[in-house]
Amino acid sequence: MFSNRIVGYAIDSRMKSSLAAAALEQAVARRTLVGADLSDLTCHSDRGSQFRSRRFVGALNAHGIRGSMGRVGAAGDNAAMESFFSLLQKNILNRKRWESREEPRLAIITWIEKTYDRRRRQARLGRMTPIEFETVYATQQVALVA
Repeated sequence: MFSNRIVGYAIDSRMKSSLAAAALEQAVARRTLVGADLSDLTCHSDRGSQFRSRRFVGALNAHGIRGSMGRVGAAGDNAAMESFFSLLQKNILNRKRWESREEPRLAIITWIEKTYDRRRRQARLGRMTPIEFETVYATQQVALVA
């Protein structure tokens, strides 16, 4: 939520606990790579069975991440991700008829990595992209320490 950046994702034909855990592991790896402090991190999700699974909860606990689930029937709790999925549907999935599962998978990855995180300016971020916003924040933090 800090920068609206998509830091972890996984794609498969079915939503399984292994898929949710893989997305979490990718997010942890990316944040650890840049030296982010994971000690006060909260992972918010809906109440899907994959997020309540032993595998996913175990991955949260292994990294010391707090789990947070939205209330039943409270769509606003997950509004940020619903907004993201709406944009994904409009900008990628609904644009053409896909011949295979691999085509939309590659299109989604490309859109997240090249467009959403690096080119799409967001009003909530002062018209910056998620990557720009994080870079400015990190620069300010370094300046405060120095």
